[in-house]
Amino acid sequence: MSETTEVERDTDELIEESGRAALRLANADEATRNDALRSIADALRANEAAILDANARDVEAAEEMLARGEYSQALVDRLKLDAAKLDDIAGMVESVAEQEDPLGRTLAARELDEGLELFRVSVPIGVVATVFESRPDALVQIAALALKSGNAVILKGGSEASESNRVLHRVIREATADLPDGWAGLVEAHEEVDRLLERDDAVDLVMPRGSSEFVSYIQDNTQIPVLGHTEGVCHVYVDDDADVDMAADVAFDAKVQYPAVCNAVETLLVNESIAPDLLPDLVDRYEEAGVELRGDAATREIVDVGAATDDDWDTEYGDLELSIKLVGDAYEAVEHVNAHGSKHTESIVTEDRATADAFMTGIDAASVFHNASTRFADGYRYGLGAEVGISTGKVHARGPVGLEGLTTYKYYLEGDGHLVASYSGEDALPFTHRELDAEWAVGGE
Repeated sequence: MSETTEVERDTDELIEESGRAALRLANADEATRNDALRSIADALRANEAAILDANARDVEAAEEMLARGEYSQALVDRLKLDAAKLDDIAGMVESVAEQEDPLGRTLAARELDEGLELFRVSVPIGVVATVFESRPDALVQIAALALKSGNAVILKGGSEASESNRVLHRVIREATADLPDGWAGLVEAHEEVDRLLERDDAVDLVMPRGSSEFVSYIQDNTQIPVLGHTEGVCHVYVDDDADVDMAADVAFDAKVQYPAVCNAVETLLVNESIAPDLLPDLVDRYEEAGVELRGDAATREIVDVGAATDDDWDTEYGDLELSIKLVGDAYEAVEHVNAHGSKHTESIVTEDRATADAFMTGIDAASVFHNASTRFADGYRYGLGAEVGISTGKVHARGPVGLEGLTTYKYYLEGDGHLVASYSGEDALPFTHRELDAEWAVGGE
């Protein structure tokens, strides 16, 4: 049996502290959690200079890596903070505080027999661990949602954002000094992550944010339940019954508004009947914005763009790059999306309701839109306050994961000396199993 290393011991101590904090935080009332969130927002604004200074060091190092071809421009863009963005992050924390309390909600109530009542009530998951990419705002979003939902959280950001993450974590911990120690932990080394993945006895959920390969690695190396946020190979399909001006605006926004994120469009599918009316002006518009375009053979008969390869249909560019393909109808578009999409976000632009319905119900994705940019797939825009990620799986939570996705439930049974023996044998009492319009509350209030 191998000896426990110092890193493993330190990580174990952090995990144990998180477990103790989770039990206490689960019982903190809503006012305490909301006050702590508002303190975090105030502290972020008060520590603007220190946060931006740390971020500038991260960005400088990342730009050196970009110059050597080791980082993409998209990664550098996701890394950058400025005063306006930091204020937005603080506002996001405040919006989480304003969300309805996800804890203690009665999800179902049922009378089993007179005086024997069963309640299903929302509770925190416990200790959640998250491993995420270069965006330092992700650390704040995840910590805020964990706090509001009563979970302890262990955070592991990308090494490219290490300076930013350290300062943000310090600011959050200092602003919440009255909360249980260990409610928000930070790890940095790969060895610490490896130890986390081994601790299925103490960590209740792992939430990786990154490529499909990265999420698969996490899933293959742990027995802890994994809620994966993977890549976004998103599509916009322009139907032959689309309003051309609307279609152009939606397709442009979905790519150009912010191309470095997972809900940006990567492939534009265009009905061959409308392509001659749509593509020439739209391609000019894309090119003026610096978008590198690739198209299939049918597209290149209409507009002068580069040739798309088979790999392009499966690629998340995360940058000002876009592939274009012509299709015969919505059903062909659905077939292409289901074959090449990542089950993230898809959109159809059409004035035909029946076609929209066929596309929306036929697509296997967490979010499907009609006449709207894929960029709306976001926890804040969905009114969730923020998100820990966008789940492309189908178990537990799907799409932008907000507070509800960080809760589970337990059953509370209220009786008055009831015995199972009374409900078995020849003289067994019958169960009523009657649905109740009732709420469970601490103290039976």
